[in-house]
Amino acid sequence: MNPNLYACVHAAEFPTQALLRLNTQLASQPVAVLDGRPPLQTICSVNRNARLKGVSLGMTRLEAESIPDLHLLPRSPETEAAARTILHECAAHFSPRIEAASPQATSHATSAACILDITGTERLFGPPQTLAERLRTALETVGLRTSITVSSNFHAARIKAASSRGIVVIPDGQEALALSKLPLAALDLDEGTTETLAIWGIRLLGDVAALPESELVARLGPQAVTWRNLASGTLAHTFQPIEAEFSLKEFCDFDTPIENQDSLLFIGARMIDCLAARAATRALSLASLNIEMQLEGSHNYQRNLRPAIPTIDCKFLLKLLQLEIAAHPPQAAVLSLTLTAQAGQSSKVQLGLFAPQTPEPSRLDVTIARLKAIAGEDRVGSPVLEDSHRPGSFRMQAFSVPAQTSKISTIPTESPHPHLALRRMRPPVPVRVQLQAQQPVAFRSTEQTFRVSAAYGPWKTSGCWWSTEPWNTEEWDVLAENTNGNSVTCLLVHNCAINQWQLEAYYD
Repeated sequence: MNPNLYACVHAAEFPTQALLRLNTQLASQPVAVLDGRPPLQTICSVNRNARLKGVSLGMTRLEAESIPDLHLLPRSPETEAAARTILHECAAHFSPRIEAASPQATSHATSAACILDITGTERLFGPPQTLAERLRTALETVGLRTSITVSSNFHAARIKAASSRGIVVIPDGQEALALSKLPLAALDLDEGTTETLAIWGIRLLGDVAALPESELVARLGPQAVTWRNLASGTLAHTFQPIEAEFSLKEFCDFDTPIENQDSLLFIGARMIDCLAARAATRALSLASLNIEMQLEGSHNYQRNLRPAIPTIDCKFLLKLLQLEIAAHPPQAAVLSLTLTAQAGQSSKVQLGLFAPQTPEPSRLDVTIARLKAIAGEDRVGSPVLEDSHRPGSFRMQAFSVPAQTSKISTIPTESPHPHLALRRMRPPVPVRVQLQAQQPVAFRSTEQTFRVSAAYGPWKTSGCWWSTEPWNTEEWDVLAENTNGNSVTCLLVHNCAINQWQLEAYYD
């Protein structure tokens, strides 16, 4: 039977990595993250360029501001939570059994780690070294730099990954040797125990593993057995897997308020790229994109983008975002940006042999967005009849391509029976009507005068008398002739509530 095999993924300086994952323009600059409340803020995380400039953890803000060209960013728990979710999502592609190994509930944690149970995955991903390389490459793609250690002991992998860089594979049975050179701080002991062991001259894990168990327990208590087993890489562990939640959400907290639309779209483009890449790994597309901004003055900004069909075309989604922000600009400077996507299945629409060719969905969405900016939100879309007896009552809804595939259409055949079409006037034409015996005998528009030769009606309709928009109308079908002798068949409507006549439609 093969022994258990674990891979620990450890992301050091996680507050800095979480912030720079989207702010790629600062990746090559010295960056330090501030934690705490002003004016007692201290440095909690730095990147490599900041360390080269002499920045160290625990420095005060005043000391850090004296270092030239150093970018100081406030810590963002929301950004770290989003980055931790992405870390677990990437790990879930290599093993469904994942256990969190970092104190997520602790606000002082400056690293993120998770451990994968990779027992029996050799046929899928190759030997442990190959799996670790592929896992690290996948994490670098989403902007996270990590160290990975593979071991048959859970705690040995966790301790070694937190104390090393790159990829380490510990052979089975050599856990004690791999941990022997690590400092005593890797055990995370309390200050009193650390001082006691330092007095004894014990500073490495190999020294702890070499101590006699009985004498160690007599002096430090029963918990010393756990420390000794940790140092020797033999402590047993019951794996407690977590259910990696899949949520397409990206959050970016800006260090300074953003008023320029181009700067906002620069960050939005990176967030859309990440959302599309995460959805593509599960063979999904983005069906909708919810935009939420926190503005100065405690104001919120929310909009929603819904393409005609789900897509992962980042340039197309960015164009929709640009048009939406241009049509509805934020009313104040932006403090944070959140993009939340709903996943959907992308489908192909099968057209019939004789069906007219339709435009590409991406071009159609951009055209609709531009039309909305010109004509208004409620004037572009698909008309939908309302559940009402009011004549001609409809509303506009967002246009979408039907998901079902259309059947092959056949050539229509001519019907032997004549058809009568009703052509509505939009808007209806106001007319002046002459009545005789309560029936129209003539009417006049702004252009012509008509003499009615036959009138049929009235057909009365009314409703919504209990609301603020009641209606009470009479409809007449009339056959009339104009002054030139041309005959027309039309529909006249009398609004009894305001005593107004309108030419509603023509019969063709």
